[in-house]
Amino acid sequence: MARNVDLVNAKSDRKDEFYTSLSDIEQEMKNYRSFFAGKTVFCNCDDPYESNFFKYFAMNFQFLGLKKLIATCFDGSPITGTQLSLFDFDASIDSPERTAYKVEITEIPDLNNDGAVDLSDVETLLKSKNNVLTKLEGNGDYASEECLTLLKEADVVCTNPPFSKWRPFFLKLMEYKKKFIILGNVNAITYKELFPFINQNEVWLGQSIHSGDREFRVPDDYPLNAATFRVDDKGIKYIRVKGVRWWTNVDYPQRHEDLILYKKYNEADYQRYANYDAINVDNTSDIPLDYSGTMGVPITFLDKYNPDQFEIIGITKTPLGNKLRTIVFDKQIQHNPDGSMEVVTKANDGALLENDNPPKNKPWYEIDGKKYKAVYPRILIKRRTQK
Repeated sequence: MARNVDLVNAKSDRKDEFYTSLSDIEQEMKNYRSFFAGKTVFCNCDDPYESNFFKYFAMNFQFLGLKKLIATCFDGSPITGTQLSLFDFDASIDSPERTAYKVEITEIPDLNNDGAVDLSDVETLLKSKNNVLTKLEGNGDYASEECLTLLKEADVVCTNPPFSKWRPFFLKLMEYKKKFIILGNVNAITYKELFPFINQNEVWLGQSIHSGDREFRVPDDYPLNAATFRVDDKGIKYIRVKGVRWWTNVDYPQRHEDLILYKKYNEADYQRYANYDAINVDNTSDIPLDYSGTMGVPITFLDKYNPDQFEIIGITKTPLGNKLRTIVFDKQIQHNPDGSMEVVTKANDGALLENDNPPKNKPWYEIDGKKYKAVYPRILIKRRTQK
C-alpha cells in the first residue's frame, strides 16, 4: 500500500476513470430531494452498465418524482460485463464494449408499489417501450454535438466528470446555464476559471463531504502501485482519493447556517500579510468573532461558508489577487529547501507573512533584509453587517 493517490497525478496520467460509490451519492443527493421533482437528470459521463449515478436515479426515479433520466458514456469507457451490470445487455446492441451509447428512461416499473426500485426491477428497465438504449453516432464525449443537444434538454447534471477534463466540463455547464451536482477537487477553488463564480455566489460546495478522502472503484487495468488501494473478494479494485468535494449551484438549507465563532481578535495571534491589507487566519475555527476587517482564510473555509454571514472579497493568487495587493514584491531572493538561492524577478504569486525563522523544508523569501514565507492561497472574506 503506497501513498494516497492525488487528483493531480490522476489528471497527468489520464487515469481518471473513477466510479463513485453509491453511498457517497446517496449522502449528497438526499439534500436536494424537493429540487428533483419534475426534472430531467443528465448523467453525461456515466456508463449505465457501470455508473452508480445512473443506478441511484433509476432506483429513486419515482421517489424523487423525476421527469426523465438520461445517461451517456464515452466510447473508451471500460466495461466489466455482467459483474456490475444493472440490467441485461440489449439484443439490439452488437456489443456494448467500447461503444458510445445513451439510455433514456421515462418510466420505471415499481413491482413493489413502494415508490422505490430494487435491483431486480432495474433489470426490466429496457423491457419498457418508453425506455430506450441506443448507440450514439459520435464518441459520446460530453462536448460532442449529440451530448450537447441532450444537455440543452436537461434540467440538472449529476456526475463525476473525468479529472483531466474538469475545467472545460465545468465551463460548459456554466455556458449552458445548467444546474449541476458534480464531484471535483477542493483545489479547484483556486482555478481562475472557477473562482469568479464562487466570488459572485453562483457556485459553492456541496453538503456531505467536508474533509478526508473518498474511495472509488477503478477499471480492472488501473495500476495499483502508486495509491492506497484494496481489492475485494471479487477482484474489483478500489483506491482512495484525497481532496474530493461536491460542487453545485443548487441551494440547500444547511448552507445558510451560521458558523459559530468563539475566538476574539488580538494582534499577537493574527499576523497581517506584508502585501495584502488583511489578517491571516490559519484555521476556519480561528476566525475572530469581533473583527470587522478583511481576513485571509484557508480554502476549506468554503466547507462552512454561509453567504448571509460572510462576504467573499477575493483570493490571494495571481492573477486573481492582483487588484487586492497593497505592495507588489517583484524582486526577491528565494531560499530553496536544498540550501540554494536564486533571485526572483517576477511578482510573488501569493500572500507573504514575515517570519524570522522560516521553515527549512520549504522555499522562503528575503526582501530588503527581511524574511518571509508564502502561504497557500487564502480566500479573503469580511463579515457581513448583522441585521
